[in-house]
Amino acid sequence: MILYPWHDILWMVAAAIVVDWIVGDPKWLTHPVIYIGRLIAWLERRLHPVPSDGASPRSPSSLRRRGVALTLVTIGAAYLAAWLLLRVGQLIHPYAGYAVNVWLISTTIAIKGLKDAAYAVYRPLREGDLAQAREYVGHIVGRDTDELDEREISRAAVETVAENTVDAVVSPLFYALLGAAPLAMLYRATNTLDSMVGYRNDKYLHFGWSSARWDDVLNWIPARVCGLLLTLAALLHKGMSAIRSCRAVRTFARLHPSPNSGIPESAVAGALGIELGGTNRYFGRTSERARMGWPLRPIAKDDIVRTVRLLYGVSALIWGGLVAAWLAT
Repeated sequence: MILYPWHDILWMVAAAIVVDWIVGDPKWLTHPVIYIGRLIAWLERRLHPVPSDGASPRSPSSLRRRGVALTLVTIGAAYLAAWLLLRVGQLIHPYAGYAVNVWLISTTIAIKGLKDAAYAVYRPLREGDLAQAREYVGHIVGRDTDELDEREISRAAVETVAENTVDAVVSPLFYALLGAAPLAMLYRATNTLDSMVGYRNDKYLHFGWSSARWDDVLNWIPARVCGLLLTLAALLHKGMSAIRSCRAVRTFARLHPSPNSGIPESAVAGALGIELGGTNRYFGRTSERARMGWPLRPIAKDDIVRTVRLLYGVSALIWGGLVAAWLAT
């Protein structure tokens, strides 16, 4: 069912970007992702109970089937809930339907939220408080942070903002354009699944396989669009190089273990003239990630601010394109 004509979708997605720029995720309102996360946790307890010794009695194929069930139920529930909310709004009044659609789409993106999270790391770094910076960066990355120095804290924050420019901006907006709030919410559920169970460890290697692969599939086109947008955004900021950003994507993106994450990370690294990737620690284990970009200078705390500028540049380019397309239709 077509919920809205293309002309209306354009202005509503543009309006959702403005809502997120201004409001972000208000603390007084429970975010839809919270409910999605609760559903995933509830389903996981029933589909993948792990004995106290940590050893699963089920075969890899059984775990994969259960993981597929988790993925399908979660994304189906997210799509249906958003569709029902939108239909109720439309039945109340067309303008109520517009408002519900704009609000729901705005909850699937996190431009202001990413900025706030990055600045929560940047401010204590600026003040020389490494302990607090480690604490805040630990909220947004999965790696061990208790021994990171200023440069590594900055790298972690830059990498997170770069990667999430796809997950929290370009991808949900891409799917909102294709299918309004319900499809954007389906994408957000997919991304939440990946963040909760899409790990290559003993517990989730098989059970989280479908969630991780589905996330890769949905992000494939948006990640490549994001690489182009980050390169264009570099043109808007003094001291950044769009040419180097483009070259970095062509040179380094394929080295990343993810088919998508290397694109925004290498684009940002190239634009800023820094090197991302390298040695990380996860639960005490050392992991060597592919290095992205050319280290023309050391990473500094101000690179967090520069990456946030690229994030906003991407969102501004999308907003401008939407408005231009709306005026042209």
